[in-house]
Amino acid sequence: MTISRPHRVLVVMCVGMFLVLLDVTVINVALPAMSTGLGAGIAQLQWIVTAYTITFAALLLSGGALGDIHGHRRMVLSGLVVFGIGSGLCGLAWATDVLIVARALQGIGGALLLPATLAIITRAFPKRREQARAIGIWAGVSSLALPAGPVLGGALVAGAGWRAVFWINLPLVAVAIALTVKWVPKLRVVGGRLDIAGMLTGGVSLAAIVFAVINAGRTGASAGTVAAAVIGGLGVFAFLAVERRADTPVFPMQLWKSRAFVGANAVAGAMNFVGIGTIFVLTLYLQDARGLSPLVGGVAMLPLFVPLAVMSPLTGSLTARRGPNLPIVFGLGIGAVGSASLLSLAPNSGYAVLLPALLGLGCGMGLLTAAVVAAAMNAAPPERPGLGSSVNNTARQAAGALGTAVYGAITGSPGHRIAFISGIQVAGVVGAALWIGAIAVTLVCLPKFAIEHSHERSAG
Repeated sequence: MTISRPHRVLVVMCVGMFLVLLDVTVINVALPAMSTGLGAGIAQLQWIVTAYTITFAALLLSGGALGDIHGHRRMVLSGLVVFGIGSGLCGLAWATDVLIVARALQGIGGALLLPATLAIITRAFPKRREQARAIGIWAGVSSLALPAGPVLGGALVAGAGWRAVFWINLPLVAVAIALTVKWVPKLRVVGGRLDIAGMLTGGVSLAAIVFAVINAGRTGASAGTVAAAVIGGLGVFAFLAVERRADTPVFPMQLWKSRAFVGANAVAGAMNFVGIGTIFVLTLYLQDARGLSPLVGGVAMLPLFVPLAVMSPLTGSLTARRGPNLPIVFGLGIGAVGSASLLSLAPNSGYAVLLPALLGLGCGMGLLTAAVVAAAMNAAPPERPGLGSSVNNTARQAAGALGTAVYGAITGSPGHRIAFISGIQVAGVVGAALWIGAIAVTLVCLPKFAIEHSHERSAG
């Protein structure tokens, strides 16, 4: 069967995006082996994880802006090269500090790459119906990174050691680069001057905020957390002041006036806040409170992961026919029921009690992801797909980090079993309330439209 050029582009972009998101999750199962091999303490292990997360989240806006000005194909290739170099250095790392720096380099590559993949897909499928279906496939592949990370990481560490977690990236990066050069056309760019001041203030403020959120989950209101929060807050004010005067701003101020754009990204943030936060605490519950191994605990989470991955492409097709509002509202409702079901969890509960929450969240996020991304991209300026992609990915990544920190603070340590389970019940109520609130945002902010064959967007 011959694959059309747009679908070839979709395949290559999904491979690149999967690589980036896989490295968010694959690292966790390798940490004990890294600790033994490099003599790393708990603080250093935490930085191995967060060096990637912080740089990745902080630079997503800049990655989208660079793509709009200099070309998204160029950003994909640049991101793959930087990500590959970072992966190679991770595999060669002879000391923990080297590994931390290399992980940050991976994050830089990921931030260049991820917004560009979605921007290229929207250009390759300019008609909204086709675009919604393509975004559904993109979202489904991205969702596979959640279960694939622990399973693949565990197999690689067991068979070839922790360095194999990074070496495996290199042949995949090489293939992705070759196929991008062969299959992905050069696209017309917006042009204009780089908003250096906006990129710096935006990057610093995002990095500081994400660091403050992550650090608060570990140390509470420590001096480092407070200092980072202050820097992040001041950085936001500086960013907004800079953007009002920029010729080609990283984030045009008029977008704040778009209810559809702000609403779609707010719902996307709520989705990841609740979803990633819940995944974090339920993973702790299964492995620490119930004593399951990482592999068995990962298998136990499949009722959440499988619907999330399987339903996203189906949601793309539904969104193409009916518009994003219907799957968003149903997804939020199902997810809210799943979160609320955590109230039934007790210290002596069996696994069956957890199933409604896992299935509810998996089906809810499966209905949500493709639809909310499509809604955000449809509300973004059509001539700046990198902007729409980078804002949406920033909202989701930052909210996921915030959700992990907040849910971790609510539940506390799994070692205090009764208090921990009570915290999960509270987190379930919080999640249900947020997703019900997101339904209200959807009904108020997102236009009631069916995605139709729109005019051809410029694909040159």
